[in-house]
Amino acid sequence: MVYSISDLEQLSGVQSHTIRIWEQRYQALKPDRSDGNTRLYNDEQLKRLLNIVSLNQSGLKISKICNLSKHDFNILLDQQLASFTVDKHYESIVSQLINYGLSFDGNSFSRLLDRSFSDIGPVGTYQEILYPLLVKLGLMWSKDDICPAHEHFISNIIRQKLFAAINALPGTTSSSESWLLFLPEDEDHDIGLLLASYILRLNGKNVIFLGSRVPLASIKEVLNTTKVNHVLLFMMKGSMIKDVQNYVNQLSHICRNVNIHLSGNGQMIGKLNHIEHINWCKTLVEFEEMMKIPTIL
Repeated sequence: MVYSISDLEQLSGVQSHTIRIWEQRYQALKPDRSDGNTRLYNDEQLKRLLNIVSLNQSGLKISKICNLSKHDFNILLDQQLASFTVDKHYESIVSQLINYGLSFDGNSFSRLLDRSFSDIGPVGTYQEILYPLLVKLGLMWSKDDICPAHEHFISNIIRQKLFAAINALPGTTSSSESWLLFLPEDEDHDIGLLLASYILRLNGKNVIFLGSRVPLASIKEVLNTTKVNHVLLFMMKGSMIKDVQNYVNQLSHICRNVNIHLSGNGQMIGKLNHIEHINWCKTLVEFEEMMKIPTIL
């Protein structure tokens, strides 16, 4: 794909001005130019920028990162991958799932995931197996060890299993609390949201699941036509803080009579102002515990 510098800003959370400085001072990226002299970036340059941001967040200076050879770059990414630990009891399962995913062996991947769901349940499977699996896949993508097709293949099987687990739960009554679940317009990955839907339904809540890339106008329309007690959204991308703040402010205005619950990128959410009225769910355990507390409406 071809990206503009504003696309890179949106996808990486790094301001366009900063990207230009990194290019001029450290040759971080080498964009092509259009006939009108507009910067144009490809997939490899986007990946390099995301890797630079990742290594910078781990404490390395931009000047050092940009002077690394590709070999040294991959060594640091390998170290990140090695430093991410998985409970030894589940490590072999995560490794098997990765191997099945890389070979596009959907039957074996599905059977192993079914066994995990049966043994420790969907929530336990997510905590102990799927979350480590998804983190490792992200790091492997950064090193070109996998391609987008692998990620889509694996993610779609996981989503199918979560949908099946949700459909197997008993229905809720019309008097149940209603939760509206969605992702903002620039968010795609809904596995965490699906798991939240499962937990809510397991606890007898009524769930209105809108999925990914939902405009704020649609949220307003739902709230105007349907009784909703709670709104839950995930914000994962490292977007510009000012843009996220503006979005949260607009959402708060739309949902002024509704309880808002937010989860996702902790580094980003922690920088937001005036969110005292929003329940920030930092962990899955926190969210599960919240379900055990009666809500006063």
